[in-house]
Amino acid sequence: MWWMMNETGGNYCSKKTDDLCSKVCGQESSQVSGMSRIRCILRGLDVKTYIFLFAVIPMCIFGIYLHGQKISYFLRPLWEKPPKPFHVIPHYYNQNVTMENLCKLHGWGVREFPRRVYDAVLFSNEIEILNLRWRELYPYVNEFVLLESNSTFTGLPKPLVFKSHRQEFEFAEPRLTYGTIGGRFRKGENPFVEEAYQRVALDQLLRIAGITDDDLLIMSDVDEIPSAHTINLLRWCDEIPEILHLQLKNYLYSFEFRLDDKSWRASVHRYQTGKTRYAHYRQSDILLADSGWHCSFCFRRISDFVFKMKAYSHYDRVRFSHYLNPDRIQKVICTGADLFDMLPEEYTFKEIIGKMGPIPHSYSAVHLPAYLLENADKYKFLLPGNCKRER
Repeated sequence: MWWMMNETGGNYCSKKTDDLCSKVCGQESSQVSGMSRIRCILRGLDVKTYIFLFAVIPMCIFGIYLHGQKISYFLRPLWEKPPKPFHVIPHYYNQNVTMENLCKLHGWGVREFPRRVYDAVLFSNEIEILNLRWRELYPYVNEFVLLESNSTFTGLPKPLVFKSHRQEFEFAEPRLTYGTIGGRFRKGENPFVEEAYQRVALDQLLRIAGITDDDLLIMSDVDEIPSAHTINLLRWCDEIPEILHLQLKNYLYSFEFRLDDKSWRASVHRYQTGKTRYAHYRQSDILLADSGWHCSFCFRRISDFVFKMKAYSHYDRVRFSHYLNPDRIQKVICTGADLFDMLPEEYTFKEIIGKMGPIPHSYSAVHLPAYLLENADKYKFLLPGNCKRER
């Protein structure tokens, strides 16, 4: 009978096999080599299965290695919900309208005298953008506060770039509080830890600069530039929110590639001693529409692109060394593609698909910072039609 033991007491194989498989099947598992078992298994596979095992699966693994980040970003709507929407305040402005009427249009009163304004930034290497920022804000800022470190957020040593170019900012010198901080150079540490460490030091530098209660404090990265009329509005209007995020037009590489209007991290605070902390995350639900420009990776030289890609908090996006190739970077800049070959960071499939591919070219240079247009020859690389960069 098929269920009975054979005369020698061994196990009986119910299926017909060749000599190798019958020998393997008839032995105790401890007596059979792993290679023999594999050979036995492989003999039973057809051609399609071989192709699947040794071609399709390896290709899938390699594809995930190359494009795993893209897959993760594309599937983001499945595992992450969009943040709570902002309450957006309409922004009214015309140079011929009085400040009293502008404040009234926003639902605010007007002050007898303007608040003092402090503009505080952490500085890395964005010399040209810093100049545009300070020239734009100069009429309305009482004190520029700048902190510079000899370390990048990723723990790499860096020169004190602003210190070596300080003579270019003589116009702001009477209103400047400049500080430096030594890096901790802890390799392998999360870059956001070093960034937070430097932001705490910027809090201390603000106190040294003399900030007091109800002064306006602009918290934003160097390349997040509030428009001058926005800051003038907020310093003159009464009853404005204690914390107000600014909606900025999002540009990439220059003012030729307008991405969207979703930049919101810049904020303005009515300073409160012991409560206000310098930060770069969401701190309120109120957003003032159309308040300036965010020009990310807007550099004159390819070497500055390479430096920032290696230095800023999202260095993990540089997954392959060829991303830092100067020829590749130049091509990406001129086509409006993504430096890190990433998909859009959105929360719906509609928005992800709608933003896939290069950013469309824009040929409008209307409503840009005044100093940029007044010095177009000097800042030609930031204007439409001038994508070529110096090495």
